[in-house]
Amino acid sequence: MLEYAGRPGQLAENDGQRSASPGVKMELREYVGLLRKWLWLILVCALAAGAIAYIVSKNTTPVYEASSTLRVNQASNPATTVAYADILTSERLARTYATLLTSRPVLEETARRLGVDVKSLEDAVTVTPVRDTLLLKVTVEGPNARLISDAANVLPQVFIDRDREQQLGQVSKWRESLEGEIEATLADITRTTNDLAAAADDSQKTRLEASLAQYRTTYSSLLANAQQARTAEAQATNNLVVSEPAVAPEVPIRPRTFTNTLLALVIGAMLAVGAAFLAEYLDDTVKTADDVSRVTGLSTLGAIARLKDAGGTRQLIAWLKSKAPETEAYRTLRTNIQFSSVDKPIKTLLVTSSSPGEGKSTTTANLAVVMAQTGQQVIVVDTDLRRPVLHKVFEVPNNAGLTTALLAGEGVDIESHLQPTEIDHLSVLTSGPIPPNPSELLGSHRMTNLVAALSQHADLVIFDSPPVLAVTDAAVLARQVDGVLLVADAGRTKEHALTSAAAELEKTGGNVLGVALNRLDVRRGYNYYYYYYYSDEEGGERKRSSQRRKADGSRLRLPWQKPA
Repeated sequence: MLEYAGRPGQLAENDGQRSASPGVKMELREYVGLLRKWLWLILVCALAAGAIAYIVSKNTTPVYEASSTLRVNQASNPATTVAYADILTSERLARTYATLLTSRPVLEETARRLGVDVKSLEDAVTVTPVRDTLLLKVTVEGPNARLISDAANVLPQVFIDRDREQQLGQVSKWRESLEGEIEATLADITRTTNDLAAAADDSQKTRLEASLAQYRTTYSSLLANAQQARTAEAQATNNLVVSEPAVAPEVPIRPRTFTNTLLALVIGAMLAVGAAFLAEYLDDTVKTADDVSRVTGLSTLGAIARLKDAGGTRQLIAWLKSKAPETEAYRTLRTNIQFSSVDKPIKTLLVTSSSPGEGKSTTTANLAVVMAQTGQQVIVVDTDLRRPVLHKVFEVPNNAGLTTALLAGEGVDIESHLQPTEIDHLSVLTSGPIPPNPSELLGSHRMTNLVAALSQHADLVIFDSPPVLAVTDAAVLARQVDGVLLVADAGRTKEHALTSAAAELEKTGGNVLGVALNRLDVRRGYNYYYYYYYSDEEGGERKRSSQRRKADGSRLRLPWQKPA
């Protein structure tokens, strides 16, 4: 890939990457400009995402949440001192309970008591230990506020009942057995006591007294065991209690319509910003004078805003609206061209572009108007022998023109082929009949003589040429004129196309004065500049001043792009 470096006429090769001056950094205003440029996309994406989130949230079945709190006792006996081991045991017991509370038998019994399907509870119930406490939180979610509050209260009770039954199973049997033995032993004591009172024989009394002592010892032992059984039974029933029952919620926990909508707005805007940065990163079109200078090394001689419909003519804005900002832009372009070559005034100027449809003919016509308005005698020549348009712009016939003048040969009367226009001091030489060999005609010796003859009849001759990359006509004419103005469509002309066009003109010996940046969009938020230039010692080009105006944005180097 070829790229201009320094003044026009100086060509340099690079490695195919986009060039950028080292150390040039993204400025905050460029970020702001980028956001302003893509503000419509950001708003559309944000509002679309927010609207979708709002509609979905409004049409989603609301889900409620109810919670009850359970407490695990720290020690089995309140009268004893709580040891660290008891606390650890209670914490482990709490985690065990948290798992057992969601076991299938507990859920099935809870579903039976509530009269619902057990599957509806499996995913709705969550039990979590409260950190650094001996509390358990039973949470139930569902669309029915009353039902989930009942479930949050019934589930712990079902578990407590089942746990009590399991823990008291063996203890109750042991206690009941001891109570039976106590009654039997008490009966033996009563019977032996009665027998002892009725005994007359000393040996019989001795035997009965021994039996009575044994029965009393057994009775004391049974009483002690019964007390232990009752203690164990009491301990088994005090491990888990309901600390705070659940109440029916009034507000659903989801969907949170406002939160979802707000979050969707933010996400939509962020996605749009990302898309905007990506679009700018992938966009390789020329947008500002900085882009022109960066990719070609050429000066931007003028920046013209996108023209609106100018009525019946083909956007001859400089004639119809002399005080319009666009007309002032053409005057700035005129001034810059005049200052682009002080030592050798420009008498013949070629206007071309890299590709079709970039506005070169409109630029040619309006530039000719503002040139003529200074009092100079100006001739505008339509050398686009394939798609001529200047006769439509100035509303003149195209029966005769450039091609008929060339066919007339030497000594042709130039003035007879020129047509006056409504603008004082401005004449037009239309293309004439379209020939089969435009390039050969434009590169002929007769064309060279015709250019010289035209320059004798006017102070300035402006040639409207076909695009450089489309055909060779512009390259052929470039070496026959004093200067070349290259028109670029801001936001449409590709960087490589503009670089190739400038290189092609330079290669054929054309004196490329600079670039006219056309069709800037003034509705967008970037800044552009009207650049003034005049010649320096080496390159015949020097900046004079710059007047700032609003228009389309500059090409940005994003944060992850490195200077070439």
